[in-house]
Amino acid sequence: MYDRILLPTDGSEAADRALDLAVAVAEAHGAELDVLYVADTNQPSLARIQGDVRDVLEGRGEEVVQSAADRARAVGVDAETAVIQGGPSRTVLEYVEDRAVDLVVMGARGERDVEQLFLGSVTERVVRSSPVPVLVVPPDSDRSYPPERVLVGTDGSDGSDAALGEAVDLATAAGAALHVVTVLESSLLGIDVRSASAAEERERRDAELLAAAREQAEDAGVATVETAVEEGGVVGSLNGYAADHDVDLVVVGTHGRTGIDRRLLGSVTEDLLRTADVPVLSVRAGDKK
Repeated sequence: MYDRILLPTDGSEAADRALDLAVAVAEAHGAELDVLYVADTNQPSLARIQGDVRDVLEGRGEEVVQSAADRARAVGVDAETAVIQGGPSRTVLEYVEDRAVDLVVMGARGERDVEQLFLGSVTERVVRSSPVPVLVVPPDSDRSYPPERVLVGTDGSDGSDAALGEAVDLATAAGAALHVVTVLESSLLGIDVRSASAAEERERRDAELLAAAREQAEDAGVATVETAVEEGGVVGSLNGYAADHDVDLVVVGTHGRTGIDRRLLGSVTEDLLRTADVPVLSVRAGDKK
């Protein structure tokens, strides 16, 4: 399912936690692991002494990637290292294309951090633009891989369809239970979806959506498929469901079918990545191979 996995790292604790999961994913799928450190010499605070700073950054990078690669090799995972100068997010995305990477694993700093940012905002930018799935690992996550329970949120959009396909493949490969959830928001764009006619149409749509998802999963060989309709905010509902059902991995799409869907789903994905207690795999429409 995954042949080449990329772990961008800055040597932080957040990246170190992502390393643990990246190694586990690579080991489970027999994949190669690429460990990348980007020597960001474009920061204004470093520009005054470019020559010296460039050497310091590269030296630090070599230490970081070699340490990570050693940990991977210790459990039998083939690992390659790279230290590249440039802008972090752009360099990561170019590396994905150049090296035919099919999964990126990155750490998140978490909402409790003062700045409330991903790894220098790099993770957020990569999630938005990556042509392949991105697995974001919370700093306090204790989840291992392969997962036993996978949760995927669906709304019938192109992005969620891609996420469902990825989740089905993961559950099949891991022998995991698959939970498919759609969220009924009590109010969307000022429209009361609890009115009789709207509720009836939404219930019909959700029933068809979940039935199709169940059929897709069962046809692929997933032994246990659970479906549910949750009511409330999308992010809170998914996080709550994940906690209540001891979910190990959440899969979510990053693009909807319309402009409005794209804005909503993009915001949902970013908020989920910031607040989830378990790893979140983001999948863009068109990612599924």
